[in-house]
Amino acid sequence: MIHLVRAGLKRLFLTGLLVVVPLYFTYYIISVLVNSMDRLLSFLPTRFHPDTYLPFHVPGLGVIFTIVLIFLAGIFATNFFGKRLVELWEGALTRIPFIRTVYSASKQLMEAFFVTNREGFRRVVLVEYPRKGVYVLGFVTGVTGGEVQRATPERLLNIFLPTTPNPTSGFYILVPEKDTIPLKMSVEDAFKLIISGGMVAPREAEGIHHQPPAAKEEKS
Repeated sequence: MIHLVRAGLKRLFLTGLLVVVPLYFTYYIISVLVNSMDRLLSFLPTRFHPDTYLPFHVPGLGVIFTIVLIFLAGIFATNFFGKRLVELWEGALTRIPFIRTVYSASKQLMEAFFVTNREGFRRVVLVEYPRKGVYVLGFVTGVTGGEVQRATPERLLNIFLPTTPNPTSGFYILVPEKDTIPLKMSVEDAFKLIISGGMVAPREAEGIHHQPPAAKEEKS
């Protein structure tokens, strides 16, 4: 009887964890983002600050301000004079050693996520790493070019290997394209699989079967 009560209490506690913890993390991340955006309002002059005219602070006004600011920046950067000014500004930033590295990396990362004609983080592959017979999920961030590609006889892919459970850190590796196994899995499903440590497996696409590179070479 006591054993059944303990098992029931344990099940209830675990069920509660599955409800509360995701909600907490969702609330925490959203609150951090909203508070960060609200702090942008501090850059406004006092006479333009909403808190000057409202009897109390309204959370989330910074989100609206940030969205409007982004749209205004987009409008400014798409006209002739704004585009020219942005080019001059970027040219000045690229002459500052440390700032150049941070700015260029940030811009390339944003382009990889949001520019449709780039392939970064839109393909999921399997790679044998760190040794033969052990596979990891990786995200193709592009095709290797320049001196690195010229130094190797095979076409290389830039691949990011995220860590579990924190996918924001990981490893950058260069792998011959023929040694990767492309997957039909979406980037979102791959992130779920990585974050959960394999406990949240995505649905397998119907009629898709992948063979490791070695098997493919044997058939050929």
